[in-house]
Amino acid sequence: MDSRRPPLAPAFRTLPEYVRHWADTTPDRRAFTFVDHPAPHSRGVHRTLSWRRLDLRVRALTARLTEEAEPGARVALLCPQGTEYIAGFLAALAAGQVAVPLYPPNLPGHADRLAGVLADATPAVVVTTSRLLEEVRDFCAPAPVRVVAVDQVPDSAAGELQPVAADEGAVAYLQYTSGSTRAPAGVEITHGNVVANARQALTAYGADAHPVTCVGWLPLYHDMGLVLSVAAPVVRGLPSVLMDPAAFLHQPVRWLRLLAAHPRAVSAAPNFAYDYCASAVTAEQKAELRLDGVAALINGSEPVRPGTVDRFHAVFADRRLAPETHCPSYGLAEATVFVSAARPGEPLRRFALDRDALAAGKALPTRPDDPRAVLLAGCGTPAGQRLRITDPVTRAVLSEGEVGEIWVQGPNVGRGYRNRDGDTRHVFGAELADAAAGPGRWLRTGDLGTVLEGQLVVTGRLKDLIVVDGRNHYPQDVEATAQDAHPAVRRDRLAAFAVPGTAGERVVVVAEHARSMNLAEIDVPELVRAVRGAVSARHGLRPADVVLVPPGTVPRTSSGKVSRALTRERYLEGAYARPGEWSRVAG
Repeated sequence: MDSRRPPLAPAFRTLPEYVRHWADTTPDRRAFTFVDHPAPHSRGVHRTLSWRRLDLRVRALTARLTEEAEPGARVALLCPQGTEYIAGFLAALAAGQVAVPLYPPNLPGHADRLAGVLADATPAVVVTTSRLLEEVRDFCAPAPVRVVAVDQVPDSAAGELQPVAADEGAVAYLQYTSGSTRAPAGVEITHGNVVANARQALTAYGADAHPVTCVGWLPLYHDMGLVLSVAAPVVRGLPSVLMDPAAFLHQPVRWLRLLAAHPRAVSAAPNFAYDYCASAVTAEQKAELRLDGVAALINGSEPVRPGTVDRFHAVFADRRLAPETHCPSYGLAEATVFVSAARPGEPLRRFALDRDALAAGKALPTRPDDPRAVLLAGCGTPAGQRLRITDPVTRAVLSEGEVGEIWVQGPNVGRGYRNRDGDTRHVFGAELADAAAGPGRWLRTGDLGTVLEGQLVVTGRLKDLIVVDGRNHYPQDVEATAQDAHPAVRRDRLAAFAVPGTAGERVVVVAEHARSMNLAEIDVPELVRAVRGAVSARHGLRPADVVLVPPGTVPRTSSGKVSRALTRERYLEGAYARPGEWSRVAG
């Protein structure tokens, strides 16, 4: 599965070079707009940087960072979402330093991860804003690090700054993985990687041929948020409009309003966000929307469920939202982000596959109404890179319809993991058993998938597979069954995994209860029976333990995905065992 296309013009090696180009050629055009929502019912306060203004801010900050650290030093970004974050990121790249996109210490539930990443990255400088300056200084106090507030650096600092001549093979930033299956690791993304991946994404979503507006709420420390909201607009000279993730979570209609307000909007969100909009946006809020100008809605970051796509488009069809705008996509931090996508303007490709055959590594079609059918969406084809489905043990390339590990090769694949030579060789240095099928080194993604009718179909994570009695079971499939078994189970806030038992692997389900219900109102034994019965009937598995926990208890990664690895770890530590409560029923 290969795709190649000529690069977009103009062609520069680094993002700061593109900023300078657009500042010279289109100085007064909008570059980045941050929409702030300072009050619960705020319609949004827009703060915009033109390309000229962005270039000035980047040059001023570059001068300051050059005073603070040498080229190659790490610069950690602990800014809130906004234009200060963007300017700080681009300035670190312009200074020849290595940006580390992170988040402020006040992000709930992620302080330990932030401390761990900072310890691994060992930044020389931390960039934040004056509002968070003292909090960031306190958090970083044990380390010998200098803290710079973006908004305290005056424009006059730019002076006659001469930009650093960056090598496209040099590391531009460290993209720390979300940690859904292991401890976070810093992927070394070069200047050439991020420019290549921005071009690939622009091509895939039709933004190379038509002007679009990038609209987003994904956090800028997330790989898709960084590439779609920053890198791609910089490469193409497109306007980018972004908001804070918390503003979306408080009122999801805010995202839809921005989509409606900007022509040919392109935006990305994980699967849960589309479900959330379909259920939370009121009829009154919906009435003000007109969504026929949306060019592409990218669905990624977790399994794309055709049912979610159908619900979302059914709710907003009368707002003139075309179903062909939905673009299931696949990517990962090790490939900068983008790997494969369905193209806008094409109908959703859906596949009903036999569950038993899938467990045996074969993607055999069945009827969508078959009770043992697994419904999956096609994630299109790659752009500017190569993809193979490979046996993870023999390294042989598999035929269409066979399930194996997804391997990727292209100019967007990162250089490796920081300070993890063994992992780098294993993950980034894979070679096919038959070199003729694809010479050179390949990226082992750790994800499982197949190719059907020319479409990449992602089936799950290799490390997440539940293996019981020699049969493979996909945890997201078990989770979907469990959350449909009882209305008190909170959707997309549960984890299924295997733990050792005396007679082999045992299946455990840890699920949050719905926010709309109190634990005292739930018949927990009845819920457990319903979950066990549904999982047993549909998958031939009987969960040995079903744990019901309060909302917010199931740990998530910094990108919002449920962390099965951490949930399993906490379960084995006994964190969910609360004697005297009916929230846990084992069998």
